[in-house]
Amino acid sequence: MVAVVGDRTSFAIESAITQAFPNIAQRALGYFVIHIRGKAYGVQKPGASMLGCSFEAVNDRLRRRGTHQVPFLSTIDAPLIAEAYLDAWYRQTARVDYFGLPAADFTEILHGNAIVWAPDGDESFDDGSHILQFDVGHQVRLIASAHAESPEDVGGTVVEKWLDDEVFYSVLSRWSEQFAAEWANKSNENSASSVSN
Repeated sequence: MVAVVGDRTSFAIESAITQAFPNIAQRALGYFVIHIRGKAYGVQKPGASMLGCSFEAVNDRLRRRGTHQVPFLSTIDAPLIAEAYLDAWYRQTARVDYFGLPAADFTEILHGNAIVWAPDGDESFDDGSHILQFDVGHQVRLIASAHAESPEDVGGTVVEKWLDDEVFYSVLSRWSEQFAAEWANKSNENSASSVSN
């Protein structure tokens, strides 16, 4: 069953469980996709990924609500932030300055404040998607991009969305509850069918 929580044209989470597992680290095989302004981020096909990391990443965002903050980036243009993130995280020849910080300090700030939502550790985002989340006052700023070979190409892939924090965290909470219920239901079905065999 495909579950979509939110509005795909604004912000939504979509997932489907192909097979549930009792191991909570894995949870299920399926797919997990994030929709931002009508664009899907993630591999959207059955069996694309184990979903344990994606589920835990959403729950961690809920637990850390309001703490995904880097105030000095709140007025910087989204393409510049995406370029800096990809450069500091992935490129062999990192630049010297990241908004006044060395690369190590910049990446530590992003990591320490859990700014990077995707990739999340599973294969869900093997399509090269990247999503950054910032809590800014009573709003959430999402910056999504695709990995590009050269920094000059990143800007054309960037999508930015500002949401009321209640709307954003409500989508996460409702998706988490729906996913947990579906996982428990399918795990119980699998257990019952293996006992009857």
